[in-house]
Amino acid sequence: MFGLGWAEILALVVIALLVFGPEKLPGVASQAGRTLRQIRQMANNARTDLEANLGPEFKNFDPTDLNPKNFVRKHLLDDVEKDWNATPEETAAADPPPPPVAVELTAGEIPPYDNEAT
Repeated sequence: MFGLGWAEILALVVIALLVFGPEKLPGVASQAGRTLRQIRQMANNARTDLEANLGPEFKNFDPTDLNPKNFVRKHLLDDVEKDWNATPEETAAADPPPPPVAVELTAGEIPPYDNEAT
């Protein structure tokens, strides 16, 4: 839950018990639950309103895509990850053919000269 282990959750419960006391703790926990539920409801309503008002072009719009980390991962790294996870057959099909093999020169033969390479 939220990336916390059992030891951290137990420590939070003990701290809450010491801060609020055993009499007030159930009331505080129920109020925190209601507040969390209201925040989730507001977030879901905002997402629904946003999707409804943006139109059909943004049907698959996800607000988390606006986070810079997610944006970079989606638009720049998807191709790289696809290449990393590709099977050898897919990689061989996508790779360009190897360059032609160079011909060895015999003794005294002048190598070809490329004017555009210099």
